[in-house]
Amino acid sequence: ALAKTSGKDIVQFAKAVEISHPTIDGKVCTGKHADPEPGSHGGKKYVVDPMGSTTTGDTSLCSGLGNSSVEQSPKLFSNFVDTVKIAEGKNWPTGSYRNNAASKSGATNGNAEAVAKDLVNLNRDEKTIVAGLLA
Repeated sequence: ALAKTSGKDIVQFAKAVEISHPTIDGKVCTGKHADPEPGSHGGKKYVVDPMGSTTTGDTSLCSGLGNSSVEQSPKLFSNFVDTVKIAEGKNWPTGSYRNNAASKSGATNGNAEAVAKDLVNLNRDEKTIVAGLLA
């Protein structure tokens, strides 16, 4: 369902979470479950255009920080949304990444699915807050 949500709506949601619920901001798009190549070739930091990058570990995949030496700071949903330029129509609902050999497109709707997975993993009270923000 999030794949059909506009990037602009995701940006507004991220801003609301950043301002009013920093704990939730730190739980969405900050993990590694969506990294297709975790380990030494996994995501290190969020960038807007991994397809044009030559740096291993550049990623625009939500929760794509699977490298053992993550450089991304701060690790926040709002930072992800801002850094990968979702407001400009980029990297939503699909992102991309750079491994040691090439730049690759992420799974179709992968960013939307990763956000959804992170939201499902929130506790009950946090889910209630998110439901109110998305309504």
